[in-house]
Amino acid sequence: MNETLDTHLQELRRGTVVLACLQLLRTPGYGYSLLEQLEQRGFATDANTLYPLLRRLEKQEYLTSEWNTDEARPRKFYRTSDAGIRLADTLTDEWRSLTTAIASLTAEEN
Repeated sequence: MNETLDTHLQELRRGTVVLACLQLLRTPGYGYSLLEQLEQRGFATDANTLYPLLRRLEKQEYLTSEWNTDEARPRKFYRTSDAGIRLADTLTDEWRSLTTAIASLTAEEN
C-alpha cells in the first residue's frame, strides 16, 4: 500500500481501537491480553500504540486500574469506569449512525 493510504487507514482505525478497548475492558484485563483480544477481533495494533492509549484513557478517567501482584509477574489490570461505559455507549450509538450513513452512500453508487 502507499503511504497516503496507510495514513488514512490508521486515522480510521484510531477511534475504533478506543471504542474496542472500552468495550473489552468492561471485563478487567491487562495490556498484553488486551493486545491478543484486539488482534483476535480484527483490531490489529501494537504495544507502542496500546499502552499510551490505556494511560490516556485512565488519565481521562474512562478506565480505572489496579495492580495484581498475586502471580510471579505483577500486572496492571484495567477496567472501564462508569464514565467509560457511558462514553462507550455514546460512541457505539454514533458508530451505528455512521455505519448507516456510509451504507447509504455506498448503496447510492450501485
